[in-house]
Amino acid sequence: MAEEKKRTRRANGESALYLGKDGRWHARVPMGYKDNGEPYRRHLTRPTRKELVDEVRRLEKQRDEGSARQPGKPWTVAKWLEHWVENIAKPVVSENTYDGYEVAVRVHLVPGIGKHRIDRLEPEHLESLYRRMQSAGSKAGTAHQAHRTARTALGEAVRRGHAAKNAAALAKPPRMEEDETEVEPYSVDEVQSLLLEVNKRRNSARWMLALALGLRQGETLGLRWSDVDLDNEYLKLRRNRLRPKYEHGCGEAAPCGRKAGYCPARVQVRRETKNTKSRAGRRAVPLPGPLVVMLRSHREAQARERAAAGNLWAESEYVFTKPLGGPLSPNTDYHDWKRLLGDAGVRDGRLHDARHTAGTVLMLLGVPDRVIDQIMGWEPGGAARMRARYLHVTDPMLKEAARKIERAIWGAPENLAVDKDQDNGV
Repeated sequence: MAEEKKRTRRANGESALYLGKDGRWHARVPMGYKDNGEPYRRHLTRPTRKELVDEVRRLEKQRDEGSARQPGKPWTVAKWLEHWVENIAKPVVSENTYDGYEVAVRVHLVPGIGKHRIDRLEPEHLESLYRRMQSAGSKAGTAHQAHRTARTALGEAVRRGHAAKNAAALAKPPRMEEDETEVEPYSVDEVQSLLLEVNKRRNSARWMLALALGLRQGETLGLRWSDVDLDNEYLKLRRNRLRPKYEHGCGEAAPCGRKAGYCPARVQVRRETKNTKSRAGRRAVPLPGPLVVMLRSHREAQARERAAAGNLWAESEYVFTKPLGGPLSPNTDYHDWKRLLGDAGVRDGRLHDARHTAGTVLMLLGVPDRVIDQIMGWEPGGAARMRARYLHVTDPMLKEAARKIERAIWGAPENLAVDKDQDNGV
């Protein structure tokens, strides 16, 4: 038979097909070179020549597109994710982004899908993981975080030739429930109740920066007096306060037995602030007159605290500090917000909801979109999407829209009264 001819010499780079002594068809497909420079060929075998030719063509296409698996032992998902998060992602992403990736990898992805080979991972494996996570009590948002992490990590594996496809890009994450995404901004009455309570507290201006201007927590806690120009009534945002991270300082010889954050000799291993990464985030924000007054009063109060503390004062140049100086902890700031809501008799909410409130108030006041984007720190390319997410249509806005429709279609209220009189024969 013609199919059973012995192998013949092939040109360099061409796949070799031959019938083996085992009765099966074999192929050696050139795939490039190993790390040491030696040629690398993949061996394929199929029962018939036609099946083998089809598989060789598929593999050659992957090779030419750069999506074929590279030589060496295939990665498991666990080994790749652990390598990716520590050696590829960590050096180039922010501390907060790395923390999110690390938790998703360690807590969810490695235990859930880590034993699979990366080149054999299927979308169904991920979808099954998301269902198991939700059955175990995880919110849909947590599953989404794991999904985004997997998609990013596997995308890098595809770019480097360790897998032919990104299974996470094909997988369907769970549907986000409305109660996980719906945000109800505080009303004007609620903001005024908060304002009355804020005026009784230390660092009162901190909360009004959030409610009136929508500053993020990291932006507010990272603010320094050199960023504030009270004479010209504006402030510059250029850095974010990072959440502290600690390691034990007690030593293995005499461990304290506590978590690192509560170790008496704990060591801070994360920098206090980082520069704002986006151009839109580095921005000047105008200060309303009452906020200027509050910040002047706050600066005087801080000077009195510094004088009273004497040598105990930790100099830091931050606008908002602890009673003895030094930067405020984001965790302490969060609990202060919760206490403020309770003392003001206002419904519970996230600290970030104050940002939604500020954006909605700006829209209520008719502030142009471009100015809202500047104050909120939104990038031009994604500003429309962020406005749709943050700016909420309130009941007063809906009622005003109804009044405008009424005037446009039925005319002014006095005209309606005249029409009714005419209908009644008056």
